[in-house]
Amino acid sequence: MNKKMEVLLDTTLGKLRGYAQDNLLSFHAVPYAKPPLGSLRFAAPEPAEPWIGVREAREPGSIAPQMPSRLSLAMGDFDMPQNEDCLTLTIRTPAANDRQRPVVVWFHGGGYISGAGALPWYDGSLLANEGDIVFVGVNYRIGALGYLYAPGISPGNLGLLDQQLALEWVQQHIASFGGDPNQVTLMGQSAGSHSIALMLTQSDSSQPVAQRAILQSAPLGITLYDTQQATSIGQVFIRALGIDPDHPQAREQICQVSAQAILDAQAAAFRFVVGQAKPGDPVALPFIPVADGKILPAPQEMAAAMQRAATRLDVLIGTTREEANVFFYHIPAVQALTQAPIPEQEIALLGARRPGASAAQLLMDYAGEKLFLRATLDWAVQAVESGRRVHLYQFDWQSPNRELAAGHCLELPFIFGSRAAFADAPMLSGANLQQVDALSAIMRASWIGFIRDGNPNHAGIPPWPRFEPTQRATMRFDAITGAVGDLAGKTWQAS
Repeated sequence: MNKKMEVLLDTTLGKLRGYAQDNLLSFHAVPYAKPPLGSLRFAAPEPAEPWIGVREAREPGSIAPQMPSRLSLAMGDFDMPQNEDCLTLTIRTPAANDRQRPVVVWFHGGGYISGAGALPWYDGSLLANEGDIVFVGVNYRIGALGYLYAPGISPGNLGLLDQQLALEWVQQHIASFGGDPNQVTLMGQSAGSHSIALMLTQSDSSQPVAQRAILQSAPLGITLYDTQQATSIGQVFIRALGIDPDHPQAREQICQVSAQAILDAQAAAFRFVVGQAKPGDPVALPFIPVADGKILPAPQEMAAAMQRAATRLDVLIGTTREEANVFFYHIPAVQALTQAPIPEQEIALLGARRPGASAAQLLMDYAGEKLFLRATLDWAVQAVESGRRVHLYQFDWQSPNRELAAGHCLELPFIFGSRAAFADAPMLSGANLQQVDALSAIMRASWIGFIRDGNPNHAGIPPWPRFEPTQRATMRFDAITGAVGDLAGKTWQAS
């Protein structure tokens, strides 16, 4: 690894001091919005203003305030400074010249309550270097700070507005970093990919925000809260802060409490939501986007809006094979089930696919299909029928931990080539590292190909046909990678 060398870059907003290393320029904590502090807490983001002098961009900045992830038992944990002043970007580029490279904008997952685009897990260096592309990782508000819905206090969906402003920033300023604003791919996982789908419900098709999208493990089957549900959750949260939500100065009061108090009050909202959840519900999250009829379509309009969203962009889309296993990991009550709390017809269907499966595994399979797989296939079909190019995948590589299997988030170290950052992740513990690195190289090449020209095929994999509703070609990534005709394992043959 080459030594870091300081580099100064003139941008349209001011000078940045980043660094050059291994044929790549890196810029951290680049602001795209004003810090959402004081009266800007629980307010729509405002664009960052130009600065005077040189802004330091050599070290990662703060990430959004958050509690430890509920998936840390599988993914491991991270330790980075937290602060509400977090609306920043991490940018990696081969060169800040006029070459007009393709751009990929990354939206992290974390159930709308954890994560950050600046995490080492999502270091886009290999993608940028190997693909000659500009990588942009986005930090956005999460938890109550990003998704509290409380009329007169917070409009909700603020994290989504942060993401939209970040995309506007890319359109206006990415050329300074060697990127082409007319060659943008949106890329996200879990809540990040769901956010992309929701943003596309608003897109004006005559002015696309991007040319392509990569949707990894998008929970497209989730039902958003309506304003009544979201208001009830918001009131529980606000009262947990010791504030009367109907007090005329409630907004001023909530803007003065500490970030730690915000996180502590989230626990009360979690308990409220979990108490109302149905058995086996893997979501049960208090702070998610709200179908408010303003920032997002109203509930009765959402299904049609999501169908239109699927027609906006060419897409590379897929899931892991056992998405939901991680959500039920280490929950004794689930493992003790003698009968899965799911419809009888689902037990028959899923049992036929996985003979001898336990009740717990049938529940997990059902949750994964309902929340991820079936809605992903629907999106793919709708996109193709509108004339879009679609490539479908399934990540089948199994964690050495048999309970986790090919669970949610397992593909991330493969996509980014960041297994070193996942060194403490139980989901990778005991893995064959040569196998991991080989599959990672294959997947990175496919993702790069799609980012560059919409085609994930390359010499290192068998042909990856486009998805068609009548011939559902699916690339299965595993120790042996290849395309099949459906997700039950039938060998795909060209017609």
